[in-house]
Amino acid sequence: MTSSPTPAPLSRAAVREVDRRATLELGMPGVVLMENAAHGAAEEARGFLRHRPGTTWIFCGPGNNGGDGYAMARWFVNFGAPVELISFCDPERTRGDAAVMRGIAARLGIPDHLCRDSIELDRLALRLAEAPLIVDALLGTGAVGEVRAPFDHAIRMINAARATQCPRVVAVDLPSGLDADTGVPASTTVRADLTVTFVAPKLGFSAAGASAYTGEVQVVEIGVPEWLVDAVRGSTR
Repeated sequence: MTSSPTPAPLSRAAVREVDRRATLELGMPGVVLMENAAHGAAEEARGFLRHRPGTTWIFCGPGNNGGDGYAMARWFVNFGAPVELISFCDPERTRGDAAVMRGIAARLGIPDHLCRDSIELDRLALRLAEAPLIVDALLGTGAVGEVRAPFDHAIRMINAARATQCPRVVAVDLPSGLDADTGVPASTTVRADLTVTFVAPKLGFSAAGASAYTGEVQVVEIGVPEWLVDAVRGSTR
């Protein structure tokens, strides 16, 4: 059985347009797209875990990338794999589809550690170093420029744990800190072993040196028909 060819890359603007048209023209709720993305990402991460013992830690940002992380946590529970969350905003400040996924995770009793600053993050450093797998769901394709606190400290913690204790790192859609269009890394950028990206690779993944941050790249479909993606790709060139 031959594998499907890797789709042509998408720009940041094209990614937004795919989501917009899927929602407005096809009536696909954003929460459905998020669920499909998270399920596919969790399956890829599960295979990468290779049944190593220990707790998976998922770093969740305040936006939709974090929403993917909250939904992934539920799938890890379904897989029977221990998982805990690290969040960077109060639950009542989480909005939209991400709030839906965070609420489900809370009702399932998944531990969610709220970290507003580097001191609170540092308290988790020893446990993080013992993890078999860390998931980066901090910043999505819309992030540009240098990474602000406390996300920069979180990224340094992820990279330090990977370098010293060798947990595997999976990035959701793209490594936090890597520019989706140019592939230029911020001064603090996640170094992933696997990037599970949605619909298509991002333009920046082919830039010189970007692979040092993305690691292996796996494309996951989110239920949007191929003809719509092709139409967007053609209109945004």
